Amino acid sequence: MTMPISPDRGPRIPERDTRIDVFRALALLIIFVDHVPGTVFETLTYKNFGFSDAAEAFVLISGMSVALAYGSKFQSGDRLLATLKLWRRAGVLYVAHIVTTMAVLAIFCAAAMFAKRPDMLTLINIEPLIRDPQHVLIGIVTLGHQLGYNNILPVYAVLLLMAPTFLLFISYRPFTALALSGTLWLVAGIYQIAPPNYPEPGFWFLNPLSWQFLFNIGLASMLQIRRGGAIPVNRWLVGASAAYVATALVWVHSPLWGHVSWLNLPVVLTGFDKTFLSLPRLLHILAVSYLIVAFPSVSNLFRTSRDHPLAILGKRSL
Repeated sequence: MTMPISPDRGPRIPERDTRIDVFRALALLIIFVDHVPGTVFETLTYKNFGFSDAAEAFVLISGMSVALAYGSKFQSGDRLLATLKLWRRAGVLYVAHIVTTMAVLAIFCAAAMFAKRPDMLTLINIEPLIRDPQHVLIGIVTLGHQLGYNNILPVYAVLLLMAPTFLLFISYRPFTALALSGTLWLVAGIYQIAPPNYPEPGFWFLNPLSWQFLFNIGLASMLQIRRGGAIPVNRWLVGASAAYVATALVWVHSPLWGHVSWLNLPVVLTGFDKTFLSLPRLLHILAVSYLIVAFPSVSNLFRTSRDHPLAILGKRSL
């Protein structure tokens, strides 16, 4: 579910490869379907076939998109302008999140009033607002209180705020930067470090300190390609990826699915926690992505014209 880069296509890719737009559009459409539970379409989406879901695909693609959009611009002398553009984009996402939150609240309130469904106000984390509006409104504005199914924009906005730092370090020391990013992911997962909710207890549903690792993997991979490198295709890695994806497909339809952790190890290493992006979920999206990279005939199925609806949706959304 991510943008593949074919090693046999030469050292550089086009400035606008529609495949990345198509994959991003598909990820967003799948997220939409998954956020309308109970429909027949929900049983057919990506999450039913492995450990990861469309959120992982979206974040990985977002890292790649940032590399495409700002990688060449983030040079000495242009860094300030690129940074301001990234932060402006984060601000747009923040506004979009607040507007979306207000729209969702209005829809649920209307359903409670006109459809005689007061129970609607007990769903998707709305009840705390009814009970304690003063504190929860502060929480909404500061992103400490997020409605259910309204969690992707806050983490994306924070990742864009952090993106200039990511770009700077990955541009000069990619392996060191990824090692530090992975260490942050691991420490955040083991010690449960995440932005807190307010005023309710708990953490953000999608922890940016954890999800930044996946974002940075996408960022570093695309920067490598833009500089004339390639994603090496190794038959052993292809085999291991295929085996892992096949195992995940069987696993999610077995009684094993839902176990919190194994061998008394931290959940981030052996569980399936989405907040802290547990290792099985991370490996699954990377394995799926690597298989798409390894087989260009698969990725080329998603290459479209620039005026294709999916290409337009992926380019213009978020």
